[in-house]
Amino acid sequence: MTEHFPILLVLVPLLTAVLIPLLARVHGSIPWMMTMLSSALAFLVSIALLLRVLSEGRISYWLGNWPPPWGIEYAVDYLNGFVLVVVSFIALMVAIYSRTSIEKEIRQFRHTAFYTLYMLLVAGLLGIVITGDIFNLYVFIEISSLAGYALIASGTREKALTASFNYLILGTIGATFLIMGVGLLYMVTGTLNMADLGERLPELYESRVVLTAFAFFSVGLSLKMALFPLHIWMPNAYTHAPSAVSAILAAISTKVGAYALIRIMFTVFDVEFATSVSYEMIFIILASAGILAGSILAIAQTNLKTMLAYSSVAQIGYIVLGAALINETALTGSIMHILNHALMKGALFLVAGAVVLRTGAEDISALRGLGRKMPFTMAAFTVASLSMIGVPLT
Repeated sequence: MTEHFPILLVLVPLLTAVLIPLLARVHGSIPWMMTMLSSALAFLVSIALLLRVLSEGRISYWLGNWPPPWGIEYAVDYLNGFVLVVVSFIALMVAIYSRTSIEKEIRQFRHTAFYTLYMLLVAGLLGIVITGDIFNLYVFIEISSLAGYALIASGTREKALTASFNYLILGTIGATFLIMGVGLLYMVTGTLNMADLGERLPELYESRVVLTAFAFFSVGLSLKMALFPLHIWMPNAYTHAPSAVSAILAAISTKVGAYALIRIMFTVFDVEFATSVSYEMIFIILASAGILAGSILAIAQTNLKTMLAYSSVAQIGYIVLGAALINETALTGSIMHILNHALMKGALFLVAGAVVLRTGAEDISALRGLGRKMPFTMAAFTVASLSMIGVPLT
């Protein structure tokens, strides 16, 4: 049974998404219960996979028992093992939080659709992390993105529709770049498996087709993770989406995009490609600009969720900057910040949602005096904020 854990990690949320609409009429609480149980199971499976990787090394799962590169491979190693645990943990925490929050932010008749889309989003995000195939990477990005568009628009705010539509347009452009990159790499190598591509591409690094494919992947994934200046969809989406949706998108959706970029940079392509093409300076400039612009714009905001959104632009810059330096120490810091930022930004958005639900206000001034009314909530906000600053032990 344990040998099938990699496929179960994606299959369970997908099956849950199918079953929720079928069983929702039995009792109103069934969609939430199924969502929570599915998220909890995914979290436990991801922990089991990580422990197995730490003891046995890389796990390779062949769908239909077809070996790569002919078949589809799901792979778990030291890098994505930790990411899977964080993604599934955040998904579980937001699922628990959503039961109360959506009662006030989403109309009753949309609750079943919300949980269905939520499970599709989780399945897509886990699939992005675990797949070892670039076409499946594109497919899972599309699944998570389509679910994300609908979830943003599921609330009662009119501006959420505009934010969702803007995200849809830019997301579609990003997906187009991704599928063109996939097609170009398949055209010159005849394979879609990431590890196999990593073996075949070095002799083709001088090819303009390969260089163009890398550029397409870079643009597509930069849109997905909101790298400056392709972040313009993010502030409105995070501000006007329901609190639970803002939390999961801010915590793991953009981080999974950053993980995918790192996987493409260092598994499909490698350090030798970076050295020969010298693309790293482009990422360094964009990441540095994102750090400065995101920080300055965050300071200028009065809306709590908008401030956190612009802060995420800066934090994505830190992650990309570490990867772009193309050395082991910087890459380790980049990966650690993916995990750290997922946890702290998820906590901050959950707190922001709790504040909105309690006070009805999103202005930063609404935080004044809340420490007395919501001591545990504001303690969590303080710890998460200190973690974002980089205070030790947080």
